[in-house]
Amino acid sequence: MPIELRPVTQENWQSLIKLKVRAGQQDFVASNLYSIAESHFGFDEEGHWELCPYGLFENDEPVGFAMTGLNLNHSRFQGLILRLMVDEKHQGRGHGRQAMKLITEMFLANEHVKAVCISYAPENDVARQLYANFGFVETGEMLESEVLAVLQLR
Repeated sequence: MPIELRPVTQENWQSLIKLKVRAGQQDFVASNLYSIAESHFGFDEEGHWELCPYGLFENDEPVGFAMTGLNLNHSRFQGLILRLMVDEKHQGRGHGRQAMKLITEMFLANEHVKAVCISYAPENDVARQLYANFGFVETGEMLESEVLAVLQLR
C-alpha cells in the first residue's frame, strides 16, 4: 500500500511521537519528539538550514517519520535528509524505500538543489544499502560520528 509524506501539524504530532524503532535501532535515529522540536529552530552550518518534518502515513495511520533540510547557499549540498524512521510494527513493508523515493522526488523538483546529503551510523548496514540503492555515494568523510553520503542530482 502506498504511503504519503504529510507535514507535521498540530493535529498529528502527538501520534508521530509515539512511533518507535525496534530494539537495537534506538542509537541510529533521534526521537521524533526531539526532531519536531529541532525543526522549529533549524540549525546553522555554512548558512541556515530550514528543517521540514513529515509524518509517513499509510491511509490515515502514521507509520514513520522523516525530516529534510534545505540550504540553497551551502557550497556542496543544498538538500539534507536528516531523519528517516519507520515504526517497529511497520518495518519490512517497503515504507522506508517509498519514503526515500518521495523525498528524492521532492528534491529533484527543486531546480536549485544540486546535491543531497544523508548521514548514518557506520554499523547501520540496512540504511547504507537503502541509500546506496538510491544513488547516495559515501564520501569517506564523517559527519560527527556518522558516515556522510551524497546524491548528485545535477
